[in-house]
Order: sequence, then C-alpha cells, then structure tokens
Amino acid sequence: MFIIIYGPEGSGKTTQGKLLSEKMSLPHLVSGDLVRKYAKEDSGIMGEICRNAIKKGHYVADSEMFVLWKQRLKEKDVENGFIIDGFPRNMAQALFLDDKLNKYGKCVSMVIYLKVREKVSVERLLKRGRKNPDGSLADSPENIRERLRRYKLEEKDVLDFYNKKGVLKQINGERTIEEIHEDIMTKAHKIEEDENTKA
Repeated sequence: MFIIIYGPEGSGKTTQGKLLSEKMSLPHLVSGDLVRKYAKEDSGIMGEICRNAIKKGHYVADSEMFVLWKQRLKEKDVENGFIIDGFPRNMAQALFLDDKLNKYGKCVSMVIYLKVREKVSVERLLKRGRKNPDGSLADSPENIRERLRRYKLEEKDVLDFYNKKGVLKQINGERTIEEIHEDIMTKAHKIEEDENTKA
C-alpha cells in the first residue's frame, strides 16, 4: 500500500505515520527527515540549500525536493509500499509523485487528511520547540504562521486532486493520538480489503 498522510504542520502526521508504519510494516518516509539528512551529511550544494532552509525556518523549493525524493523513491525498501508525510505539499509535488509511482506501475492507495485548525497547529509546534543544529530554537510564531499561510494556499487543489482519484479520507486531527490511529487503521484495513478483492 502507498499511503500519504497530508495536513498542515502540527497536525500529527509524523506521529500517526510512525504508528501506521509499525502496524503495517511499511517504511515511513518524512520530507523533513530527508532535508535534515542532507543538511547533516551532504557537503555539496544540496546540503547547503537544506541547511539554509532549516536555519530560516522555510520549506526547501520544489525543484530541490524533487531531487531528494527522486533519489529516495529509487531505494529498494519502498518497492512494495510506504507511508509518506510532509510530501506532497502542493500540486507540482502531487503530480511529481504521481508520475514517479506511475513509472513503477504503482499508484497512491490512500491519502489521509488530518484536519486541524491553525490555532492548534501553532500551539503544538511552539510546544514541540524544534531546535536548529546549533541548539537554537528553529521556530517562532511568525515563521510558523508564514509556513502555514503558504501551505494553505495549496491545500484545496491537493485535496481536490486526490478526492477526484477517490483516495482521500478526511480525519479529525484534534482528538487523542489513540482515537486518530484507530480511525486511520479502520480506513486502511478497508482499503486493503478492497485491493485484495480486486487482486
């Protein structure tokens, strides 16, 4: 199964992605992890771009994210499925991922949209207090709101795109971790059953 967990920062994508990954024995791919990996390990231009983005609290541009993801999606552990979060964030990224999966004869099985209010996202992210490599705080309310503003500009198109494909599942992301996980598992099992029936 190829599952995307979609929603704004602070919606609990990574928490739910980890739980789902453990339950379904699928690799959990996180956009932010890729950026942090390159920032830490790459001494070339990609590493520099990732370090700058982290330092400023901004997203890495699509063209660079495509380079990172193109590399990651070639790896053997994702051949039979994955749980991905933090990507795609916009239509260009959604089309890129669609194209890459199509080349391997695959398609997205389910998109889990964790819906939360902006106020909840900001509170959760400030509480998390993410740090820069030098130990300083990576986030400020201004940085967070700017990233959420940019995310919101693209949200409707991405949701419409996956809704038309019939793979979008909306979930209330403001409940307990356990309640959300249970809801996701119910929906994932239903998709799995449907895919097995088709096979």
